[in-house]
Amino acid sequence: MDAFIKTPEQQKLAAQIQALQPTFQQREPELDALGSFPHENIQDLKNIQYHTLTLPAEYGGQGLGLYEYILAQEAISKASGPTGLSIGWHVGIVLEFAENRHWHPESAKWLMKQIASGALINTAATENNAGSPARGALPRTTAVRDGDEWIINGEKTYTSLAPALDYIFVTAALETEEVMTFIIPREAEGVSIDETWDMLAMRGTASHTLVLQNVRIPASYVLKPSGAQAAGKGWLLHIPACYIGIAAAARDYAIDFASSYAPASLGKPIAETPNIRQTIGEMELELATARHMLYGTVERYELAPDKSTMDEALDVAKIAVTHAAMGIVDKAMKIVGSRALSEANPMHRHYLNIRAGLYNPPMEDMVKAQLASKAIEFFKTKNGGESIT
Repeated sequence: MDAFIKTPEQQKLAAQIQALQPTFQQREPELDALGSFPHENIQDLKNIQYHTLTLPAEYGGQGLGLYEYILAQEAISKASGPTGLSIGWHVGIVLEFAENRHWHPESAKWLMKQIASGALINTAATENNAGSPARGALPRTTAVRDGDEWIINGEKTYTSLAPALDYIFVTAALETEEVMTFIIPREAEGVSIDETWDMLAMRGTASHTLVLQNVRIPASYVLKPSGAQAAGKGWLLHIPACYIGIAAAARDYAIDFASSYAPASLGKPIAETPNIRQTIGEMELELATARHMLYGTVERYELAPDKSTMDEALDVAKIAVTHAAMGIVDKAMKIVGSRALSEANPMHRHYLNIRAGLYNPPMEDMVKAQLASKAIEFFKTKNGGESIT
């Protein structure tokens, strides 16, 4: 992280999170349990006002941007992947608003005030058996207007940060099949959380199922105008930042182990053997390359006059950095050996958690299909539509 810190502001942020890292690491084994959630970690982050990191200054926030956000997310995730991924959704959604101002002005005004006072938010869009919203699936969750209220019914899966949320942004279909995003207070009557999250990886995110049964909300609780989209989505880089943070933790453990473990048959630490040194060198190269790609993409995004032109670069960075992170953890596992699979060893947690990155958006098959179509179309156009024989 230090190599990418440039300003006193970033140094202060880094120091705050680094002070929390040892405590987060000590609590990490607790997040292996079903139904677990890093309540204390989230509160520690709120105590340093991390939930207001990207909140615009005019609303009482720190007003920091994408670069600081990604630095922080990597550092948090290095200590606790589930904590980093969970809080990342909240801070990132706030950043998306700060960049694009695409919410209803009145909704934005009171939501920002609530966030400044400590409220946490996330979006719930995915549904069982309805297909992925990223692939154009229409939500089965419905919204019906009744006078001055909306009545919302449905279920949403993968609601990360569920135990700590105060407001949830829910996509729902109207009778006209128009899709709108509604603001659901967690304490509203008819809102409940079904604890369905039983994944082997990232258990601590508590990404349970949100259940909405005849939830009535004021007519004004609409997040954004129908069809309103954010031009820039750089905040989604918090996903690869999380996984490269986990990879860095695995790398640290593996090198520390290799430097101190000296089997009697060898008479010296295994780090001094050529094959282990080679593996460590490969890890270092992959980690450095991935981090340069991640932060290089952040800088390109921040400098881009039109953020919407960066969509492909963001997608590529997510896929490439996440795969690099998995490769780093796999190499770290080989260095540590069979004891890495022990439940008492943190390496097994890194190994499982890192694989969750395959299923966070954007989906790899969609990105590859889009890249292929673009490449093929370019050469078709270049050759006038004729085949080369």
